[in-house]
Amino acid sequence: MSRFAQEYDAIVIGSGMTGGWAAKELTERGLKTLMIESGRNVDHIKDYPTTNMMPWEFAHRGTVPQELRDQYPSTNTHYIFSESTLHFLKKDAEQEYIQDRPFSWVRGDQVGGRSLLWARATQRWSDYDFGGPLRDGYAVDWPIRYKDIALWYSHVERFIGVSGNRDGLASLPDGEFLPPFDLTCAEKHFQGKVKAAYKDRHIITGRVANISEAKDIHYQQGRATCQRRTICERGCPFGGYFSSNASTIPWAKKTGKFTLLTDSIVHSVIYDEQKQRAVGVRVIDKKTGNITEYGARLVSVNASAMNSNLVLLNSTSNRFPNGLGNDNGLMGTHIAFHSFRGRVMADYDGLKDFTTDGRRPTSGYMPRFRNLLKQEADFLRGYSASIHSDRSHTLYGDDFGESLKRNIMSKDLGPWQISAQMMGETIPKATSTLRLDPDKKDKYGMPQLRFSVGYDDNDDKMQQDFYTELSAMFEKAGFKNIRTGDTNRKPGNENHEMGGVRMGHDPKTSLLNRWNQLHLCKNVLVTDGACMVSTSTQNPSLTYMALTARAVDHAVAELKKGSI
Repeated sequence: MSRFAQEYDAIVIGSGMTGGWAAKELTERGLKTLMIESGRNVDHIKDYPTTNMMPWEFAHRGTVPQELRDQYPSTNTHYIFSESTLHFLKKDAEQEYIQDRPFSWVRGDQVGGRSLLWARATQRWSDYDFGGPLRDGYAVDWPIRYKDIALWYSHVERFIGVSGNRDGLASLPDGEFLPPFDLTCAEKHFQGKVKAAYKDRHIITGRVANISEAKDIHYQQGRATCQRRTICERGCPFGGYFSSNASTIPWAKKTGKFTLLTDSIVHSVIYDEQKQRAVGVRVIDKKTGNITEYGARLVSVNASAMNSNLVLLNSTSNRFPNGLGNDNGLMGTHIAFHSFRGRVMADYDGLKDFTTDGRRPTSGYMPRFRNLLKQEADFLRGYSASIHSDRSHTLYGDDFGESLKRNIMSKDLGPWQISAQMMGETIPKATSTLRLDPDKKDKYGMPQLRFSVGYDDNDDKMQQDFYTELSAMFEKAGFKNIRTGDTNRKPGNENHEMGGVRMGHDPKTSLLNRWNQLHLCKNVLVTDGACMVSTSTQNPSLTYMALTARAVDHAVAELKKGSI
């Protein structure tokens, strides 16, 4: 008699960006698949309560009252935090954690996870990114290069819908694009000035997972063209942007091979020492506290980077007393993220006969140019930037009474305003860690994660370089009133946390092989941000999804051969 309540061909832990892709690929290949989600169920369209609300329909006009803000200390400074999105964010008390150094752990708490909340920027990585650690001597060498994943990027892009231009840049490979959203005239002005002044710097339209022109594959998913509402984080009833809820999970359901289990926390992956493989997972029911075990031939860990570390570190046995596959003790180390602290802003007095027209779900984008072909600065790696511009009405903040009423009705427009927001690559270090606290538990009995991750001297030097270079570029473009700012965002605040279960060639220096399998337990895959060796300066979600599709394809082939 089996020890398991139910048995499946595969179990997917997590329902977000990569969990949805794992389920889609597994069920399409005929595997009976169980997806386990710690949060509540959210069905596409039906469970987006604020998606069609007008600003005046919110009790506090979008502002979150202080007593509620206090329940979200990790999230309440994030740009996504508002009265319209609270239902998609996890309260700190739901999963307490310890900060040895300040870390903002932004988490979703529902089916779809943060795929409902992401900014949708989708850029491929190049060999400058995959080859960076080997060249610069930090972290370990990526076990793959661009050629290994290029076809999987295409596979994902065609399905999710990515708008953008084919820009012909070696540092930012082109993809399978839908028509791009346009730059503003101020951004086009900046683009032209940069092109004239620099050979190695480019301003392009940001590539984004919003459907600018729906194709048959999107209609098959029940999705339609983006309506440019720019309130994507509420959930889109049109399916205009990619989320697990609108795309991969419904696709998996159509196969008849998919089962979803919600309000269920994965305690650990179960390792059978006689079979020398994982045989299932142990799950805590959030509502009852009961523990149930489910069996599977393949386990895909997609709980989001930090929670995937937690699950694996908590998966102990006589064979693996320090966590599943963690003989080298490296699990939970070399955590990295993106630095969004730097910002440069300016005004432009030209183009006064133009203003913005409508809305768009993206912005301009400047790919990395620093330390790309050679080491040229006093810091490692580099940064990219999002470029945004608009022209707003003149403000009359000092007026009152009759004068204020009259000026509020004024249609006078001020100068164009342009800003560059840095996204800098941080260096994975052995000292950047998360660990299971030996004593403190959360409300469900899971060990609390202890974070020790922060900025370093390399990040400070990079930020100063960003200020210098972008200010000079703005000046060449004729912008005025150039000023810099530090957002003071904590690590983790922009959701791009990565590492802890990194890929690599050697089991002595990494946890996963080139197919995202644990070196020491090959029927366990890890394909979310935990698997990353380095962070690059591109947004990571497209790479996570491509790695997931690639890993599942390989794992299913190995299962059928009986190799795992």
